[in-house]
Amino acid sequence: MIDRLLVAADNVLRTLSGANHAGRPSPSQHLDADAETLSQADRRHASGLMRVNHVGEVCAQALYQAQALTTRDPALKQHFERAAREETDHLAWTEQRLRELGASASLLNPLWYAGAFGIGLLAGRIGDATSLGFVVETERQVEQHLEGHLSALPAADQRSLAIVRQMKDDEARHAADAKQAGAAELPTPVRWAMRAAAKVMTTTAYRI
Repeated sequence: MIDRLLVAADNVLRTLSGANHAGRPSPSQHLDADAETLSQADRRHASGLMRVNHVGEVCAQALYQAQALTTRDPALKQHFERAAREETDHLAWTEQRLRELGASASLLNPLWYAGAFGIGLLAGRIGDATSLGFVVETERQVEQHLEGHLSALPAADQRSLAIVRQMKDDEARHAADAKQAGAAELPTPVRWAMRAAAKVMTTTAYRI
């Protein structure tokens, strides 16, 4: 348990300090950054949307780390850790894109991380099926949210669009994998509460 706590603490530091490295190349790497023709307004809007996406990945790290910490099933622990590694790619890609846009990550990232970690711990304590249910619902909501960003991002921002498309595909797969692993359907009030909390987070992170 001490080793697992140390790993979780290391993840907190790496996530909040921006020290994560992607295991896969960014989907935007083949696109020429110098060819971008974004207006100042479009750049600000894209920055806000990508900051929201970065916050989502901060929360994903916290959720998966907490769930890996609480489960007693070795196979499920590996499942959570594998998904967290893919989410690390998303975290690194969105952080890099924010730098390219001349923007910064959310100042409230420690708060977002703490909240998601607490949810992950609670879900894990209830049971593995509930924990997986939170993954399914979270990834479904994130997939819908990313679908909206594909329409909301400026058409000229092809680099951000390429990243969001790949993220959306990965999140859909994570939801399907969690469902196949035995996820329980969450009660409707819980799903509504998750959507309300996500709305607060996305609205705030767009600006701060």
